[in-house]
Amino acid sequence: MAASDCLFCKIVAGEIPATIVAQDERTIAFMDINPATRGHALVIPRAHARDVHEIEPDDLRAVVVTAQEIAGRARARFGADGVNLLNSNGAAAWQSVFHFHMHVIPRYADDPLELPWTPSPGDLDEIAAAGATLAGE
Repeated sequence: MAASDCLFCKIVAGEIPATIVAQDERTIAFMDINPATRGHALVIPRAHARDVHEIEPDDLRAVVVTAQEIAGRARARFGADGVNLLNSNGAAAWQSVFHFHMHVIPRYADDPLELPWTPSPGDLDEIAAAGATLAGE
């Protein structure tokens, strides 16, 4: 069930555009518009769940499997030296969109990123280009 005021549910419904890099019957992976590093993507369940305490176990497993796939693509296609898989639950833990999601953040030996990062809008052309690479286009 979708939440009418949920940004990510609107992406699932196609009401808000997103650079989708992978999808299946349970999950959608798309580029973060406030990327921490080049290739930063989000993986969400199609079904609305506020956080790790609400997500159905099968959806959680599906999100993790998709995140693993996107992490592998980041290493292979961007030459990432590592990948952070990050999930935040609750405002005190940096959650800002209350639809369960996992960040897939490619890491590079020389990147200056410190977690938590302060999200800021990325270059939309670069995000689209990185998305095409991650999607295999």
